Amino acid sequence: MGMAVLWGSPVMFVHVWLTLVICGQCALAFSVAGQQDTTCEANGSVYYVGEWYFLDSDHCTQCECTAEGSACARTECTSLPAACIHVSHYPTDCCPRCEKIGCEYGGEVYELGQQFQPSACEQCTCHSDGIARCQVADCAPPPCVNPVYQKGKCCPQCKDGPNCYVNASRTQVIPGGEPVWVDSCTKCRCHDGQDAGYWEGNRLATCSHMRNCHPDEGLN
Repeated sequence: MGMAVLWGSPVMFVHVWLTLVICGQCALAFSVAGQQDTTCEANGSVYYVGEWYFLDSDHCTQCECTAEGSACARTECTSLPAACIHVSHYPTDCCPRCEKIGCEYGGEVYELGQQFQPSACEQCTCHSDGIARCQVADCAPPPCVNPVYQKGKCCPQCKDGPNCYVNASRTQVIPGGEPVWVDSCTKCRCHDGQDAGYWEGNRLATCSHMRNCHPDEGLN
């Protein structure tokens, strides 16, 4: 009977001691593995699995803490509108911001779709692509030989009315309208400006000379 107790105690003691050692090693391994797999260190902080964060050193890189460690990806910035004329890039932002959309022309800013007239001869429109497209007036040739440009007017104006040159020497100018005697024997007339194509030509008068007449004889 005593032998049973004597031999039984050491066996039970060894069995219990082995169990504690084995379980203790298991608990230690779980604790170390859990610490490595459930947290991530970045930006001087600790993040748990499932948490998202941006890197302080790069605001365009976003990370997720996973059981395998940090999984990061860089943010792709979307393209700014073609009509963006004012871009801002804040230090805490990854991507630039478009602050204003429109067209810039001649140092001035115009809204999309806005029509404007930068000069007397230009008519412009601000298009959705941020480009101002302009049409320039196509002025008809003025019905005079001495046109002038006036403020606020695109095309040259005939301040003294229609006129033309008497001949190819271009030294004498006569008014348009009624025939004009340029000397005692020669009568000239300017085209009235309604003659198609005339003012695109030489702007010379049509003249008729009296037969057997000499200018020094005077008018008859």
